[in-house]
Amino acid sequence: MVDVKISTEIIKLDAFLKWCGAVMNGGEAKLVVQDGRVKVNGEIETQRGKKLRNGDTVEYNQMSYRVVQE
Repeated sequence: MVDVKISTEIIKLDAFLKWCGAVMNGGEAKLVVQDGRVKVNGEIETQRGKKLRNGDTVEYNQMSYRVVQE
């Protein structure tokens, strides 16, 4: 599990995927989320605008990331 620090209270899923380096750009983030290839807190998430908060976990491409608020 990789802790990814954010400086805001919330971050949208697509922005988080870019921020942590899981995807190269917003277009790729949109596609992987819409294709059902991303899990948030263990559940498949297809809304790229899903709001993530401190402690949420994201799984993509055999990697796990945890949102950590600074």
